Amino acid sequence: MSEIVRYERQDAVALITINRPEAMNSFTTELSHALQLALEQAHDDESVRTVVLTGEGRLFSAGADLKTGFEGRKVSGKLQYEYRPIFAAIAAMPKPVIAAIPGSAAGIGMSVALSCDLVIMADNAFLLSPFTTISLVPDGGLNWILVRQLGYHRAYQLSIESERIPAERCVELGLVNKAVPAADLQHAALDWAQSLAARAPLSLAATKKAMRFAMDNDWASSFNLEADLQQQCRDSEDCIEGVTAFFEKREPKFKGR
Repeated sequence: MSEIVRYERQDAVALITINRPEAMNSFTTELSHALQLALEQAHDDESVRTVVLTGEGRLFSAGADLKTGFEGRKVSGKLQYEYRPIFAAIAAMPKPVIAAIPGSAAGIGMSVALSCDLVIMADNAFLLSPFTTISLVPDGGLNWILVRQLGYHRAYQLSIESERIPAERCVELGLVNKAVPAADLQHAALDWAQSLAARAPLSLAATKKAMRFAMDNDWASSFNLEADLQQQCRDSEDCIEGVTAFFEKREPKFKGR
């Protein structure tokens, strides 16, 4: 794994760190590819139950590296073939992916962070959609995320005015889950990940699948998927273990099967 994206294991948690602090963790072709590979590695590692994605140094990511521009392919191609696989890998991951944001997440960095399943921020951090300041449109699926979370009017205003959204406001708006003191961010993110790793992995995966499906589909089809997933979970060894542990008043030992 390229050191431009660092991959570490801490028990059942994979810690993935965007590691270009000298360039504010900005995205290049190389970084995009390395991040995709790291996410695929976490996906394939059966001993990993949760993932934490963060940035090295004082921020999560400043977005695309404007110094390198969009050399080598058109912008549309860069979005489709370099960035989109990252979002697809996060969505397809059958494990919770927690974004831990130090400092700021801007541009495509904001899109990547908000595409994760859970988001925790340093209390001095902010989100920024700066595209209108350089005559571009929000990308990386950011329009889809913001309109669904905030509604059209608020999403449009925050984007076209390139407003910095501080951590406390992000929590209020429901864009992120938690804000913690900056010095505690990584410890809090890893603790959160470890606590989730102790929960039933089949249940976490099924709930993620059901809720991501529900964002784009109607009630009836969502209900049908819930029923199918519930049957799969009910037939699992982990469900038997969970129910047995409940009656025996002990902590369950889930095996992911």
